[in-house]
Amino acid sequence: MIKVLFGLFFCFISFFNLFAKEIILKVGATPVPAAEILEFAKPILKEYGINLIVQSFTDYITPDVALNDGSSDANLYQHKPFLDKINKDRGFQLVAMKPIYIVPLGFYSKKYRSLDIIPNGATIALPNDPTNYSRALILLHDNGIIKLNDSNNLDSTEFDIVENKKNIRFKQVEAAMLPKILDGVDGAIINANYALQAGMSLKEAFFYESDKSAYVNVLATKKGNENNSSILKLQEVLLGDKVREFIVKKYNGEIIPISLK
Repeated sequence: MIKVLFGLFFCFISFFNLFAKEIILKVGATPVPAAEILEFAKPILKEYGINLIVQSFTDYITPDVALNDGSSDANLYQHKPFLDKINKDRGFQLVAMKPIYIVPLGFYSKKYRSLDIIPNGATIALPNDPTNYSRALILLHDNGIIKLNDSNNLDSTEFDIVENKKNIRFKQVEAAMLPKILDGVDGAIINANYALQAGMSLKEAFFYESDKSAYVNVLATKKGNENNSSILKLQEVLLGDKVREFIVKKYNGEIIPISLK
């Protein structure tokens, strides 16, 4: 009887220690695809004693604010130029870890079926955050809609346009709202994550970024946490075969895992 009681006692202690040692890792993300990818990774991380809590945000600014103030341990949703810009503008000390996937930017229109028939003076909506705004202008340059003074300048603005044959007018809109206002403009440059949320496909875009884009989404954390074992394990899982296969199958080429570049 005593042996049985001791056995139960040690089982209880082992059970308690298992949960006591579980590490909570809070990671911010936009709903598609980042939060979906993280939800897929959650049970894999559980095997390593990491309880991944996915914090879903609907805009591009709040996840970095949460990361900077310690509400999040890491985040997954942004490319490095965006991270560099918010560090500069807000004095944050956020660090880009390894790149994970690419969310291509594409040109969409519901009013027209081809670029050729888009009229002079057309209005094209662009993301209003500075890095994706510049990125959209570079995409338009690369596809002959406008000509920039230097298409390698990741801080390009309308003042850097040296040729605009169709006198295109540009309307800056919050990135998440672009699919919703597409009916009211002649065209829009939309991030694939928001296009997917709206039930749109990259295949509907007139043109979009290739996998050679400089705007690769990275895992990010706050300076000083780069060597945190839980964050490093998350990075390892995100770059592993299981997550790569999930991205390929679920998004069918709409989102490109970095390992396939």
